[in-house]
Amino acid sequence: MIDSHSHIYSDAFDADRQQVVERALQAGVTHVVLPNENLASLTRIRQMKLDYPQFVSMSIGLHPEEINADFREQLSAMNAILEQQHKQFVAIGEIGIDLYWDRTWRNEQIIALTEQLRWCHTFNIPFIIHCREGIDEIISVLSSLTHPVPRGVFHSFTGTAHDITRLRAIGDFYFGVNGIVTFKNSNVRELLPIIGLNRILVETDAPYLAPVPHRGKRNEPAFVAHVVNFIASQLGVAPHEVAQTTANNAATLFSLH
Repeated sequence: MIDSHSHIYSDAFDADRQQVVERALQAGVTHVVLPNENLASLTRIRQMKLDYPQFVSMSIGLHPEEINADFREQLSAMNAILEQQHKQFVAIGEIGIDLYWDRTWRNEQIIALTEQLRWCHTFNIPFIIHCREGIDEIISVLSSLTHPVPRGVFHSFTGTAHDITRLRAIGDFYFGVNGIVTFKNSNVRELLPIIGLNRILVETDAPYLAPVPHRGKRNEPAFVAHVVNFIASQLGVAPHEVAQTTANNAATLFSLH
């Protein structure tokens, strides 16, 4: 299994990071993709890459909730890093639109998303998109790009079947499925056959969104097995098929082969 989206570099794991990695390996997790949030988190991600070079891959990007008055300076610094070191990163992310709590920086989020999608094109790297209450804005940005639409994944996808149709009119994207799919009132399980196993990436978003039976606790990569098993039960296939196919999907998208 590949955990395609996990923040195990965060301070939530400072006390037992080594044990978390060991539990992941014991559960059958072979690789973890670390999505970036801002310049400060990039330092933590780099340290994890040094500590676990075969187990983790790095992304670089400015999370939409991190966008404020200094966003242009942060983007400029990240662009400079990419110009020198883009081969160190497997994705641009997590980037996107988040208007769930606050719409103050909506226009700046759109500008930042457009710029970072340009990086995907320039450096031939896929995106990891975070979307909360921003699907219309994201579709508008993707539809108005002046360069070919990059490949990428919509992390923690909780949209609708109609949203999937709209996105597929633009590009052949992947969709990240995590512990939310196991929640009793989640609509994600109904989307699984619409997305199709060949376009699903499994993820944890650790330390957030722990799946049943760990809901409400700190999430960690080992728990991605619960997501795999649940998807298998919903699609009527064997867990090992879900594990293998989604791992292949992640390896293909992020060039992990």
